[in-house]
Amino acid sequence: MSKRTLIFLFFCISFLILTTTVYSTTNLTAKDDVVRVQLLGMNDFHGQLNTYQELFGQKVGGAEYVAAYIKKLKKEHSLLVHAGDMVGASPPISAFYLDEPTIEFLNQLNVDIGTLGNHEFDRGVNEMNRLLNGDPKTGYKGSTTTYISANVLNKQTNSPLLPPYTIKELDGINIGFIGAVTTETNDYVVYKNREQVNIIDEVTAINKATEKLVEKGVKTIVVLAHVSAKSQVSGSNPELDLVEMAPFIHDEVDVMFAGHNHGYANTVVDNKLIIQGYSAGKAISEVLLDIDRKTGDIIKKEGNIHLTLHNFIEPDEETIKLLNNYQAMLSHETNEVIMTIPKPISRKTNNKGNSPLGEMVAMSMMHEMNADMAFTHHGGIRSSLQKGEITFEDIYSSLPFDHKVVKIHLTGNQIKNVLEQQWKKEKENLLQPIGISYTVNHDEQFGNKIEDLTDKNGDKLIPNKIYSVALSDYLAQGGDGFSSFRVGKTVVTESYIRDIFVNYLKNRNLAYR
Repeated sequence: MSKRTLIFLFFCISFLILTTTVYSTTNLTAKDDVVRVQLLGMNDFHGQLNTYQELFGQKVGGAEYVAAYIKKLKKEHSLLVHAGDMVGASPPISAFYLDEPTIEFLNQLNVDIGTLGNHEFDRGVNEMNRLLNGDPKTGYKGSTTTYISANVLNKQTNSPLLPPYTIKELDGINIGFIGAVTTETNDYVVYKNREQVNIIDEVTAINKATEKLVEKGVKTIVVLAHVSAKSQVSGSNPELDLVEMAPFIHDEVDVMFAGHNHGYANTVVDNKLIIQGYSAGKAISEVLLDIDRKTGDIIKKEGNIHLTLHNFIEPDEETIKLLNNYQAMLSHETNEVIMTIPKPISRKTNNKGNSPLGEMVAMSMMHEMNADMAFTHHGGIRSSLQKGEITFEDIYSSLPFDHKVVKIHLTGNQIKNVLEQQWKKEKENLLQPIGISYTVNHDEQFGNKIEDLTDKNGDKLIPNKIYSVALSDYLAQGGDGFSSFRVGKTVVTESYIRDIFVNYLKNRNLAYR
């Protein structure tokens, strides 16, 4: 056995030990009086059917490995759940078909219960409903998963758009599930795609649904929350929104599956087990509950995170057939080689929020629109470009959203107001600029951080002078919380960003060969 293999095995054993959070609530009763329930969880899959990731230097992810691990892990009294963002920002194998392939995959897995994430709204409420409920016109049958959400309200009726909760029975034990999505959806989804709904406070909605479940005599309650959380592998240092909410959430809630920030969480806060397994199929989260059959009380709860390591399992054959069917349907256009690059172009940002890929995307927009400057946001760029041949599929995977390039007019003062919103609510959300420079005074309060604002020639921006700005229609409509862009007058709207970026790369192909 090689040294590298030994080191990897040591890592796996250490990770297994550290990724188990055990929490006992009462004294153990007789074995025959205890029901062992398993909950397997996914979050933030984003349609990554045929993409693979690296975690701790090991290959993980891909639908065929996700399916293999779920089938291997599944026990007798088990439910499979997810915490939202299963679609959106998807690669071509899913996005080209309106994410129907991902829903088909989830149906094949027999996902029992799911909730909405912010990306389920990417194409609007009507398309979300079609994706979940099916389309008689095309024969698409929709999702077999029970979807729940307590804090997404139909604006016309002021009632939940979906059932706020559901009750599932396992071996005589009733378990209540409540769904919730982060209110940050109001920033991340442009108004036109959510104008039919109101997304209300998560804690208020969860507590209201919990009271309903308690009235029905349900004692085991699980929240599927597309709300951020993270912890150390040991469970220490829990933080982010769901952790902060935990003390204010009803004491009858026992477990909360988290999502949204694509991180690791396996911790207990205010007697509530909070768990999240990274994103994009890199891991499966598992909760084991020992429940007293007579009283319905949880005796013990345990959380585990299982990495979908390729080295330790054979891929699922049923899923491979599904992937092969859709891969064969993809247009030959996706395999067209656009260019060849000698080294990766990374989307990873530095401490100023800039990345090589983000800079190139912004540059392509500025050139296309003949603008004074351009902005893009890194949330719209989902993967780096790897060295070697770059195909249209690579570009689509990197820029999966159907965002178009627009040119707007803003004054120097208005541009400064936009830049100040990078610290809205004290959360840093940095834009990728091109054609403009500035310094940041982090000691100043929100609204006064931007200093020394200059244009591409090094001249100070004039407060009342009008400048032309290239950006996505998403940002122009106030996406990602940048509402100050909305004051800009739209001059012209052009093609999809990815198409403009492809043309930009083609015209500069020789420089990268």
